[in-house]
Amino acid sequence: MGRRRNRGRLIDGVVLLDKPLGLSSNDALQKVKRIYNANKAGHTGALDPLATGMLPICLGEATKFSQYLLDSDKRYTVVAKLGQRTTTSDADGEIVSERPVNVSDEQLAKALDGFRGDTMQVPSMYSALKYQGQPLYKYAREGKEVPREARPITVFELNLLRFEGDEVEMDIHVSKGTYIRTIVDDMGEVLGCGAHVSFLRRTQVANYPYERMVTLPQLEELLRQAEMQEVSPKEFLDPILLPMDTAVADLPAVEMTEVVASYLLNGQPVQVPGAPLDGIVRLFMGDDKTFIGLGQIDDAGLVAPKRLINRQDANAQ
Repeated sequence: MGRRRNRGRLIDGVVLLDKPLGLSSNDALQKVKRIYNANKAGHTGALDPLATGMLPICLGEATKFSQYLLDSDKRYTVVAKLGQRTTTSDADGEIVSERPVNVSDEQLAKALDGFRGDTMQVPSMYSALKYQGQPLYKYAREGKEVPREARPITVFELNLLRFEGDEVEMDIHVSKGTYIRTIVDDMGEVLGCGAHVSFLRRTQVANYPYERMVTLPQLEELLRQAEMQEVSPKEFLDPILLPMDTAVADLPAVEMTEVVASYLLNGQPVQVPGAPLDGIVRLFMGDDKTFIGLGQIDDAGLVAPKRLINRQDANAQ
């Protein structure tokens, strides 16, 4: 049975958007959705309006796999301004304290070392995490502080790029759920002068290539060119899309014949020689290795369906 026809085009894939400064992630998502005239779209981890950079936007059936990008590692370039602490730990907040900056290279190096590796982090009150059904930032805007549990995070890399005056520029590779502005705020307290984020750019999500990012003006220009040449916009826009299985590229692949796949597509676990012994796998069908979704290795060692794409609509582009 096909998915219900909403307004918009049935288009599946991932747009690597370079989100601009000052735009919310949801506004960026809606702009991309309109440009593609897509019937369904979702982003994979919000960036604050202050932040720029990589925001993978899943269209159509690709939205089924967006959670895997939410759970992936991220990399950022961040500039911390020392001497000022703000309500939101970034430049959009109100200054709550100002202190002189007397930080040596050695003091900074020692402070940064304390954030590398596995640590516990208390999320910012201005995060989207929920408490009793409401996002934390709603409580923060009402001037309320609610309990937050420290969560385990990993800082895989923290590289100092520049330390000049009251500015510290860093390259940080972190696990899911890590708040960069919280690291900066905590760093400021360790240094005794306070700090907040003045610049933040996400340079990587999972293993997506930086050079494949596109800007909103670039997408709008492709749309304009299609209109000028009186051709369908998809002729210019669709080549930008990355395949939807790129959202789960880290999972092992299992290939099967169309006959075997037909049973799995009907909800039946199947035996596939060479499949892993456990875990979640990507599923490919036939000689052309068509991606059909995700499977789960069950207790009997069979490949069971977990998250399948709607192939009827995926082919209706």
